[in-house]
Amino acid sequence: MNTRAAKRSGMPELHVHHRRVPHRPRTPLSRRPSAWGRARHVARTWLSERPALYLPLARRRYPGPTPEVIGPDTELVIDGYTRAASTYLVYAFQLAQERPIRLAHHLHAPAQIIEAARRALPTLVLVRDPDESALSQAVQEPHVTVRDALFAYARFHERLLPYRDSFVVADFEEVTRDIKPAVHRLNDRFGTVFRLPDAEDEPLVTELVRLRPTDWPMIAFESGRVSRAEVLAALADPKRRPAPAADPDEWVPSERRRLAKQARRAELERPQVRAVRRRAWAAYGAMFEAAG
Repeated sequence: MNTRAAKRSGMPELHVHHRRVPHRPRTPLSRRPSAWGRARHVARTWLSERPALYLPLARRRYPGPTPEVIGPDTELVIDGYTRAASTYLVYAFQLAQERPIRLAHHLHAPAQIIEAARRALPTLVLVRDPDESALSQAVQEPHVTVRDALFAYARFHERLLPYRDSFVVADFEEVTRDIKPAVHRLNDRFGTVFRLPDAEDEPLVTELVRLRPTDWPMIAFESGRVSRAEVLAALADPKRRPAPAADPDEWVPSERRRLAKQARRAELERPQVRAVRRRAWAAYGAMFEAAG
């Protein structure tokens, strides 16, 4: 077994008309979890595993244009546990295509991926190292503790294992370095002919991710409801270009977030976290071992 495979096998040594959705600024990073916030997170974790319950609710809560819930027009699903670079991948993928692809994405719910498996839809699932995923989530969502994030991470991936043959997996480190191999595997697995992202689009991907206010109509580009040409025209028009985001680093790596994660890294070593951390690493490894 090579070093990368060994890492995945278990826990490492402990160390159209579009309805506009108002943008809600994130809570300050210093805020601590509340009992109500934690309870909501646990309830959402349980509900999001059950397609029959969760998807009807999600369609009412998220009418579009983003996130997009799987439906009769869906051509492709790109999703995964939160904080796994799905925003970056969605923009890089859509910019590479000759026409907009109707995409279900950003639900961060096993229910969406399970439903995609049942419909035999092309599906790409993003997976990230559980330690980094949990720390990133706890910093971005202050109502979630590191332990709760690891527990939800483990549940998310365990729920997908029975459907593992129905989707392609891409590792966070892989897609943030080069997306093309993941799209290659998607095409090979499902017989699709999606175009490979071009490195020349990288500055545009970064610009769109950093601009990403949810009340900009062009955000429907993520879901394949508007074209690349429409997005470029809107960016070039001062009257249609969105104002700078309140937090332009919300969906991209930042020094502020890195320091906030580092300040909480010791939580991974707490005795009460040890068992759930081991479980999360086992689920991470199983996602890749099942790929054969």
